[in-house]
Amino acid sequence: MNPPVPDPILYDYLIVGGGASGLSLACHLAQEPRLADKRVLLIEAEAKDQNDRTWSFWADQPTPYDALAAGEWSKIAFRAPGFERVFDLGRYRYRTIRGLDFYRFAHQQMAARPAQFTVVRAQVQNLRDTHRTEVRATTSDGREFVARYAFDSRPPIVEPDSNKYRYQLQHFVGWEIETTRPVFDPAVVEFMDFRGAQHHEARFMYVLPFTARRALIEYTLFSAERLPPAEYEAALIDYLRQNLGLTPDEYRVVEREVGAIPMMDHPLPAAASARVLHLGTRAGRAKPSTGYAFQRMQAHSARLVAALAATGHPPQDPTGDRWQFGLFDTLLLDIMQRRGETVRDIFQRLFERNPVQRILRFLDEETTWRENLQIMLSVESGPFVRSIWHVLRGRPGQR
Repeated sequence: MNPPVPDPILYDYLIVGGGASGLSLACHLAQEPRLADKRVLLIEAEAKDQNDRTWSFWADQPTPYDALAAGEWSKIAFRAPGFERVFDLGRYRYRTIRGLDFYRFAHQQMAARPAQFTVVRAQVQNLRDTHRTEVRATTSDGREFVARYAFDSRPPIVEPDSNKYRYQLQHFVGWEIETTRPVFDPAVVEFMDFRGAQHHEARFMYVLPFTARRALIEYTLFSAERLPPAEYEAALIDYLRQNLGLTPDEYRVVEREVGAIPMMDHPLPAAASARVLHLGTRAGRAKPSTGYAFQRMQAHSARLVAALAATGHPPQDPTGDRWQFGLFDTLLLDIMQRRGETVRDIFQRLFERNPVQRILRFLDEETTWRENLQIMLSVESGPFVRSIWHVLRGRPGQR
C-alpha cells in the first residue's frame, strides 16, 4: 500500500478540534493583524450546527463575545440553610453564550478571511512532531497535513492513579423551561443554591433567568459518580415545586442539557512537545475545583497569540498558571473526596465573609498573596489542614 500523500501546503498553524478552545484560538488569530499572513488549518470531525451546550462566565472588561450573550446579569445569589444573600457584582457582569451562537460567530470570522483559514472535516488519528521544523497530522481517511505548529484540543487521555491524584466530576442535568406565570427574577442569577439535601456530596441548584417566565435550571453535583437519570429529574421537579411553587402543568421543558466535567489534580501538560501544544481541557483549562473553563480558554488563547505575534514562537510557559492556585484546587478536591457535604459550609463562609469581587478574582486566579490569605482565613481551617496533611504525605484523603 502506498503511503498517504500529504497536503502540499505547509500551514503555519494547525488547530485540531473545532470546539470551544479550538475556535477560541481561531478567533484570536483572526483578530491579530500581525498574523494576517499566516495560514491556519482547522480540522474538525463534526458539523458544529447544533446548540449542544452553553458557557457561562464573568468578566470585568468587555470581551469579543459580548454581543453573542443570551443573557447578562449584574447580580448573583448564594443560598444555603441559614444564609441567603444577593450580591451586586459591581464592575463585573455574568454572561451566558449558547454553543451554536459561538460556533457560528467563529466560523464567520474564519470565512471572512479565506486566504488565512482553511477548514477540513475529518478525524485526526495521529499527530506527531517530526523534531525538525514541522508537525504532521494523519486523519482517519488517510490524508496527511503538515504545519509548523499544532494546537491539540482533543479530550485528554488520562490513566487514573487514585493513589496519587484526586478525581471528581462536576455533573449536571439542566432544563430550560417556560412557565405559565412570572416566577423568576430576571435580574439575578441563582449562582449556588445549596438548600437541598447534600447526601454526603456537594449538590446545588443553578438558575439562569432569561425572563420572568423563562430560565435554565440545572441540578449540579460534585462527586465521583453520576446519578441515575431519574434522580436528576426528581431533584429538578422538587426544586420547581418547593422553591417556585410550580406544578407540572405550569411549565414546559424547552431544551435539555446534560454534562459531566472531569475535575482532577492529575497533571495535564500544556504541551506534548515544542511544536505540539495543548488547548482546552487537554491543557487543564477547566478549573479543577469549579469546572469553569470559557474565560480560561480565552486567556490561554490570548497568551499564545500574543507570543506568536511578538516572537514567531509559542511562549515558554504556555498557560502562565501559578502553583498556589493549583494547590488550592487540590485541597478543595481532597475535601470533596473525603467529606463532600462540607463543601456547602466552605462556600457559605466564603460568601459570608468576603466581597464578591474578591471571590471572583480568586476563582480567576488573579488575587494577591494578601487576598489569598484573607480568603483562607475566612473559611474553617480544619478540613484544609487535614487535606494539607494528605498532600504532604502524597496520598489523597478518603472518606
